[in-house]
Amino acid sequence: MRVVIARFPFDLIKTEVQDAMKGIKPEPITGESVQIGTRHYPVKQVGEIITRQDRRDFSAGEVTRALTRLGFTCRSAAPVARTPLEEASDLLQAPASPDWNPES
Repeated sequence: MRVVIARFPFDLIKTEVQDAMKGIKPEPITGESVQIGTRHYPVKQVGEIITRQDRRDFSAGEVTRALTRLGFTCRSAAPVARTPLEEASDLLQAPASPDWNPES
């Protein structure tokens, strides 16, 4: 299937992408990811390997669209979980409600 990544056309086949990623250790996922086989890879890592371009040359969205068209399952960036300490800190820094009276 022909896809365009960073203004360059690529003819990719799902099995070629799977073969290219065999033996590649997944980097930590901090943004969008793709499942290839049983592993989850950052889409930028996969894009760099399949296009042989620097990952600064293309966006995660371009690679995600291409991999989705090839039939891979892609996930968007997971929301960062907040710790109870962060929640409490935010609550303590919030302005007091107008009806709160320290005298009572």
